[in-house]
This record gives sequence, C-alpha cells and structure tokens, in this order.
Amino acid sequence: MKNIFKSIGPAIIVAAVVLGPGSILTSSKVGATFGVMGLPVIFGATVLMIAMVSLSARLGAVYEGSLCDELASRLGRPVAVLIGLTLFTLVAFFQSSNNIALIGGIEPLFGDTPLSFQARCAVLVLANLSIIAVLYLLRDLYSSVENMMKLLMAMMTISFLLNFLVIFTKPRAYEPVASTEALDWLPLLGMIGTTFSVGGAFYQAYLAKEKGWGPNDARAAFTDSIFSISLLGCITAMILLTSWRVFYAHPNPVELSSVGDVARQLEPLFGSAAKYIFCLGILAGALSSFLVNAMIGGTVMSDSLGKGASLKDRWPLHMTAIALLVGMSVAIASLAKEGSTVNLITIAQALTVLGIPALAAALIYLGTRKELQGNRKIPKGIIIVAIIGFCVACVLAAMTAVKVYDKLNPPPKEEKSAMVIEDNTLQSHQCAETFGSTFMS
Repeated sequence: MKNIFKSIGPAIIVAAVVLGPGSILTSSKVGATFGVMGLPVIFGATVLMIAMVSLSARLGAVYEGSLCDELASRLGRPVAVLIGLTLFTLVAFFQSSNNIALIGGIEPLFGDTPLSFQARCAVLVLANLSIIAVLYLLRDLYSSVENMMKLLMAMMTISFLLNFLVIFTKPRAYEPVASTEALDWLPLLGMIGTTFSVGGAFYQAYLAKEKGWGPNDARAAFTDSIFSISLLGCITAMILLTSWRVFYAHPNPVELSSVGDVARQLEPLFGSAAKYIFCLGILAGALSSFLVNAMIGGTVMSDSLGKGASLKDRWPLHMTAIALLVGMSVAIASLAKEGSTVNLITIAQALTVLGIPALAAALIYLGTRKELQGNRKIPKGIIIVAIIGFCVACVLAAMTAVKVYDKLNPPPKEEKSAMVIEDNTLQSHQCAETFGSTFMS
C-alpha cells in the first residue's frame, strides 16, 4: 500500500486539472437531465482517459526527448509548432472560464448579491498575479504542484462526498414528474469531453519526465493512471448522482447555468453549511485547473518551439504566465460586457476541430514506433483503447465543427429581443466550456 501511494503523482495533477468547473457543471446538468443513465457514460470516458494517460506516461518514460522534440525529429518542427500553438491558444482562451468559475465559487459565500465589477476584477488580478509569483519563486515547482493537487483533490473528494451523503440521507423533497420536453444532448457530450481530456493526457508525458520516471517505471505509471483517473471518475459520478437526487424530474425544472447556481440551489435542501462545503469543492476545482491548465499550454508551446520542456526552464514559465494573463483579460472583458468574447470563443472552438484529433493521433503515432521494444514497448491493449479514444475525439471535433458553422452562419432574423440575445450569449459560453474542456476542463 505504501508503494502504491508513493507512485501516485503525475496523473493526480492531470485529474485535478480535468476536474474543473466545466466538469462540475456538465456532470450536474447530466444528472438533472438524464439521471443515472449518465453513469455508463462516465465509466466509458474514464476507461478511455486511463488508456490515454497511461500511453502518454509511458511515452514520457521511454523516450529520451520530450513529445514535441520527438515529433519534430520525425515529422518536422512545423508539425510540433502547430500542435503547440493549437494547444496554447485553447488554453489561453479557455483559461477565462476558470477565472469566471473562481468568481462563481466565491460569490455564493457572500450572499445572493453579486460582487461589483471592480471587486471581481480585483479578485482576478490578485489571483493571477499571486499564481504568477508562485511560478517564478518556487524552486521545486513540480513537487509543490504535485502536493498542492493532492490536497485539492482531497478537498474536492471530501466536499462532494459530504454533499452526496447528506442528500441521500434525506427523503426526496418532491414527487418526480416525467418531462415531455426534448432532451438536450449537449451536456452529455460535454461530460465525455470533461472526463476524457486529450490535452490533459498529452501533458502526462511531461509530468512523467518531471517525476524522473524511466522505462523501468512502467508499472508505477500504470498504477498512477488507474488510481488518479478512477478517482476523477468517482467524483464526477458523485456530483452526477447528487444532482440526480436533487433536480431530476423536478416539477419545476431549474436552470443550472453556472457552478454558482448549483451551489445556491442546493442550499434549501442542504442548509448553509453544506453550501459552503459545496463552494469549497468548486473553489478547489477552479484553483486546481487554474494553474495546471496554464502550465499545459505554456510547457507544450515552449517545447514545440524548442525552448525547453522542463518546469526548471524559464521559457515554459514565461509562456505559462502569458496564458494566465490572456485568460484573465478575456474573463474581465466578458464580465465587463456580456458577449464581448463570443468571437474569441468561436475561434477557439474552430481550433479544437484540428487540435483534438491531432493530439490523440500524435500520442498513438509515437506509441507505435518500431524502435519501442522490450520494456519500452507499449502494450497492445493500451494502444487499442487509445485508438478508440481517438475515434471519440474525432466525433467530438466533428460536432464542434457543426456548432462553429452554425454560429458563423446564423439564420437571418430582423429583430432579437434582449432575452434572446442574452440566451444566445449564455449558450456560446456553455458551448465553449463543453468543447473546450475536451482539452482541459
């Protein structure tokens, strides 16, 4: 048992960044809409994620160079730069959702009155500058991040487990009523993306190198992947079941448009104490995604340019800081003027069409090279499941392409009420979270 816990490390960081605000929101929506039918989806996505993370970890352990360096030596530097740029752009844009989620997790703690725009900006600036300072001041950044993610994952597990136990020890507050409305399949697809995160899996290879793993650490890498990603699946399932118990088939359907809404709407059933517990889980999810999400884009972008892939190098830190600042700026612009970031989100969504399959294909390509023999060879079972994951990534990318096309070619309408405009803007943000989190939540 001691050896098992000792081997846990890199994948817990990936699990922490995947279990962010987008995952909390989509699993809550799936629970409210589909109920327990969403559990098999979580199981399938978790299995795909375990395979992809295991593949990436082994690649990081068996190859001497980093992923982008290995791709550049075989396919050319432009291919590596294309992957790095795609991932960095997505991270920078979708980092804004983590900023907004941070506000969403804090506001319910201060009552029902939203914070002022100035207060929100102050919180975001302080949070981002603090994290940037941590990036440059910590000497052993990897160990610090690993320990921090273990703590945040423990906080999320305890928070959502307590809410789960509280709600299932009480009788349902209403009689379920079968809904006659058409089901919205977008949250279900989004939950696949927020659990099966190709970008998070891609980064696992870099974390394995930071851990110092080599070809002889294959078993430790597999154990780490199974434990950490299974924990991710269990927490997601707990959130889904909690939402199912509270919202599914409710006579008066509720709109879960943000994680803050979920926390506030659970208060009448759980009481104020449980609301704080739930908000603690939300904040832990936002903070865990906050730093590592930016590190993924910064490290891979630096590596693709040949500027270094270790957290001990300066360029990955510089690119991570840029990703944090861009995400903060987009979030502030969104808070200042609703809908001002729709074009940026559309661009980021378009990039997923190329990025999702490209990252998965790159992992499979490197995992099937003939020079990987003996203890460096990737098991066929992992490759087969990873190929299935690649097919799933292609389906998600195709659906994103349809969404982007519809957004760029809206049907002509002479007039739109303020309510319709606000609803379309909200759907744009939700669509961005759903498909953007296929890279990281």
